[in-house]
Amino acid sequence: MTSIKDKILQRFLAAAGEPISGQQLADELLVSRTAIWKHMQALQQDGYTFEVIKKKGYKLIAKSNRLDEMQIAAHLKTACYGQKIYHFDEVESTQIVAHELIRNGAADGTVVIAEKQTAGRGRMQRPWDSAEGQGVWMTTIIRPNILPHQAPQFTLVAAVALTHAISEVCQNFKPAIKWPNDILIDGKKCVGILTEMVAEADRIQALLIGTGINVNQQPEDFSQEVRGVATSLAIEEGRKIDRALFVAKYLGHLEQLSDIYVKEGFAPIKTLWEAASNTIGKHVRATTLREIIEGQAIGITEAGVLEIRTANGEIKSVYSADIEIQ
Repeated sequence: MTSIKDKILQRFLAAAGEPISGQQLADELLVSRTAIWKHMQALQQDGYTFEVIKKKGYKLIAKSNRLDEMQIAAHLKTACYGQKIYHFDEVESTQIVAHELIRNGAADGTVVIAEKQTAGRGRMQRPWDSAEGQGVWMTTIIRPNILPHQAPQFTLVAAVALTHAISEVCQNFKPAIKWPNDILIDGKKCVGILTEMVAEADRIQALLIGTGINVNQQPEDFSQEVRGVATSLAIEEGRKIDRALFVAKYLGHLEQLSDIYVKEGFAPIKTLWEAASNTIGKHVRATTLREIIEGQAIGITEAGVLEIRTANGEIKSVYSADIEIQ
């Protein structure tokens, strides 16, 4: 159930900068002017800035930097994904919260998003630096009607959705997908994807698509260890990015591409993925748990597996590895 404070915020976001009187809000929401004033004070504490215009009312002049559900909802055009959002100031990991929500029956398309993670992680349990208020740290819970062996392909679905969303909000560069789960800008990492599965032997209960997106960080926000290999959308675009708009665009593309995958299979996703990839055709070094494979990346299979042609002409299938493009 939407709170009075959230309903007030919805009205101001929909008003697009036009003033709204306290009396009008009170009449619409069937509460007192005093209650409206108290909720306005709470919104200001959340970081929203209002101007009082004589005889006209309140005007929203600056949004909060918090990535709350109301700001995302103002841009959202999905039927399902993001219709339920859990927003936190700080969590260990959005994946951990999402696992708990799945145990409690979370609906398809539920999103967990946090301003800060204290134990963010990527593939192979590697830590992920989740700076407060700068990036997008989120997990989307989806419940597609697919078999467990198809789950890894959703990392590639998410990667395509993210490149499409980035290209919608940024015009000064082209993102590229590095197999299997990174998005790069001019060779520097901007996005990581972690897909996890909750399943029984023959069916998936849910997929958790975790995404860490560097959005508004500046170079000084990155540690010395990663400053040379990491970047953000804002650095590359040359301006601050609206995080709520970006999340809404991503969820829209993720929902659309997930529907395509379930209805038509992996083939159309494969075509889109290969078009956005910076891996295919390049000489790569793949470090797996068992061996190191060097050669030319020639494509991905219908299962999303990377194929590498070695110097002796042998084609090797790589299911999971660290990839270095040479």
